[in-house]
Amino acid sequence: MAGHSKWASIKHRKKAVDAKRGQLFTKLSRAITVAAREGGGDPDGNPALALAVQKARDASMPKDNIERAIARGTGADSDADAYEGVVYEGYGPGGVAIMVEALTDNRNRTSSEIRHLFTKQGGSLGEPGSVAWTFEKKGEVVVDGGRYSEDDLLPAIDAGAEDVAMDGDVWEIVTGPGELAAVRESLEQAGVEIESAQLVQRPTTRTPVGDDRVGALMRLIEALEDHDDVQAVHANFDVDADVLERVAAA
Repeated sequence: MAGHSKWASIKHRKKAVDAKRGQLFTKLSRAITVAAREGGGDPDGNPALALAVQKARDASMPKDNIERAIARGTGADSDADAYEGVVYEGYGPGGVAIMVEALTDNRNRTSSEIRHLFTKQGGSLGEPGSVAWTFEKKGEVVVDGGRYSEDDLLPAIDAGAEDVAMDGDVWEIVTGPGELAAVRESLEQAGVEIESAQLVQRPTTRTPVGDDRVGALMRLIEALEDHDDVQAVHANFDVDADVLERVAAA
């Protein structure tokens, strides 16, 4: 999706110096806890937990925090919280389809707050299934296009990547959900520094957005990402990378 990985890259670099690191750690801890509760506390036998732990390490989350989050999930910590996963679907400015993945201990509260965020920026919260059909689950690795050539990324293809393409000034490497870990490992062994590696809902169709709607759309996406219960936001916008840069700098 044009510009999407560029926006992800911009957000990734901002988070490296973002004062909201405490909030990020809280979200990562919650994801680890839920993954451990649902699939056990051993990352080697629990792919969802392995991915959650890797994301936490990427964010420089302390080892003790990670271990406590796993303990809460496995019941070894009496203060474990009963969070449940919920997905919200809706439309943003310009008719962009948006999926929001959240972990909450109060579904009614979170639903009300997510609906308010959509409405505030000119969007609307839809019914379950209203936009899910236009997304498919994939692994996505983002690498700095200024530092690496396509030849540098050949190990990803050998490890099972489905596609390697430039999006703005970053490389976007698409994998099947089960191949994400192997592709990431192959690149790291080849000395390639990764900006982000995660499971995403990639759109099968794209919605072009006029320049006059991009600001409101990105404000909505940022507001959703900043919500304490939200783990990930996926959208099918088609926006030029230079427009995203201007919006991010504003």
